[in-house]
This record gives sequence, structure tokens and C-alpha cells, in this order.
Amino acid sequence: MFGSLYLKVFVNIILKRSETTVYIELFSNKNIIKNIEETFTTKSINEKMLDFILEYTNESPFYYISILDTSSAQGAIPTCSKNQIGIFHDVTSSEHRCFKEKWSYFTSREDLYALEKTYKPIGIDFVFSPFVMLAEFFKDKIDSHLAMFILVEEKYLSLAVFDKSELLFARHMDVQKRRDEEALLVYDEKAEELHSYLDEGIDLEEINPIDELEFLDDFADIADLDALEEIDEFADSQDLEEEFYQDQIQESKGTLSEGFNEDFQRFLLIQSSVKRFYLEDKYKSIFIESVYIADGSGVSQDLKRYLEEEMFLSVYVRKIDLAQQVCELAKAELNS
Repeated sequence: MFGSLYLKVFVNIILKRSETTVYIELFSNKNIIKNIEETFTTKSINEKMLDFILEYTNESPFYYISILDTSSAQGAIPTCSKNQIGIFHDVTSSEHRCFKEKWSYFTSREDLYALEKTYKPIGIDFVFSPFVMLAEFFKDKIDSHLAMFILVEEKYLSLAVFDKSELLFARHMDVQKRRDEEALLVYDEKAEELHSYLDEGIDLEEINPIDELEFLDDFADIADLDALEEIDEFADSQDLEEEFYQDQIQESKGTLSEGFNEDFQRFLLIQSSVKRFYLEDKYKSIFIESVYIADGSGVSQDLKRYLEEEMFLSVYVRKIDLAQQVCELAKAELNS
């Protein structure tokens, strides 16, 4: 009752590849008084971001700092039973919680400590799992459908298969890591190909020195040096050609990763996850016909097309504002 007299301030943090988005809501008597969003070029917390947050948290003693978990070592398990959790994942180095007594989600304990240390200047009240966000965002579908549900972030992909609110399978994946690995592989292959080309020169063993000397004797009395100039020009052209291929090798390292289609990388991760779901005996495999995507990073139509044409899935895409959805989770947590 005392708290209802004060303004509530919800600070919601979304970490991206190279920047951080902070969304703030000022809430009073079940009404949003004000909301504001800023993006900062930092992956932790800098002075500018700190000043922005303190400007609003200083307005009330009731403020709540929330963040969407970005740990790579996180996931979800189709059980809450302590005796069965180990079948799906070794959680000895993780923190895990049960979701509505139906399934569990976990994250790295080490990453949680690192997060707490990074945001010590402001503190963190709630760390939300992307699987919880996915379950709440698609609650209307999960409760009544058998389908695959995917949360797409800029860097991560969280995938879960539900059968009428029963979790069957889940996987959290780092899209950027796969892109870097693929780019490095192609770069190595390209570099090897170019070096091989450069190594293919004249085979000196095939040259007959005697024949070559006799050939030169025939031209001993020629005063015209045009032929020598042509030889110099040819040598210069070889140098330029070699320099060109060396430049190509250097440029490949910087541009190959940029050239990779992110949605295609996401498709490959989804495809491998579905294969794993079907093949591993520990999962209750059921044929998937539909996929619902919560798009938090602005995916193109390519991902939808890949899934429809290559995996014959019915695909439905909903836009999701990750920061606002974190705020909704924080409000729900306070009211629970």
C-alpha cells in the first residue's frame, strides 16, 4: 500500500553485438506515465549510460533493473524433476528454475556472477531467460498447439518445441559464433586455393639448358633490345598479378564474414536442431509442421522462405520488442 503511492521505474536492458539498448518505463497506478529508450555503443555500462539510468531511478525508491540473459551456456529442459534433469543437461555449474511446474530453464552460474559484477553500479533485480520470454509471448499458441517456437535476437537464437504447453525440446544457439566459424573455414579454403595458384610457376626441371643456349646464339647479333623490354614488362605483369592475388587474400578475411547471409546461418542452426530433436532418443519426438518466430532483430523474408521450401514448414512471424517484453516480464514478476 505504501509502495502504491510512489512511482515505479522499470529499467530494461538488452545487450546486442556491439551496443546496449535501455528501455525505461515510469509506471503509476497501473498506467504508463512515460517511456523512453536509448541505445549506447557499449557492451557493458559506460558513464553516459549510467547517467541516463540514474536520471530516472533517482525519481523513486521503487525501481527495478531487468536484463535479458545473454549467456551462451543456457537452455531449457523438459522436466522439473531433480532426478531427471541430469538426463538432459549437467547443471552442476548452472542455476536452474522450474517454469510453472512443467519444465526447467538454466543458465551459467559463472556468467551470472560476471553479469552481476558488470552492472554493480546500478544492480540487477531480474535476469530473464529467453525461453521464459518465448513461452509468455506465444502463450496463446503454446497452450493449444504442437509447434516449434523460435526467439530471434541479433546474436542468439532460442528454439523450443511445445506440444500443448509441454516442452519437448529446447536449444539456445549463438548465431555470430557459427558465422565466424563458417567465415574462417571459407577464408582458409580460399587462401589455400590462391597460394596454390601462385605456387604454380614454370617447372625448371622441364627446361633444357643446351637448347636454350642454342636458341640465344641465333639472336646474338641482334641490336634491337625490344625483346628485352618485353621480358621486363612480362616480369612486371607477373609481380602485379601476384600482388593482386595477395590483396584478394587479405580482403577475403575482412569481407567473407560480412557476405554470409545471417538468415541462412539461422536456417542451418534450426535445421540441425530439428534433426537432433528427431534422432536423439531422450526427446519425445513428434513430427513438426508449424513454426512460430518471434522476430526481435528484423529478419528478412529469406528465413521464412528457407524454412518453407527446404523443410516444408508452415511459418508464422511476429515482431517482438525485446526491451518492452522484458519490462512486461518484470511487471508480471512483481505481481506474482
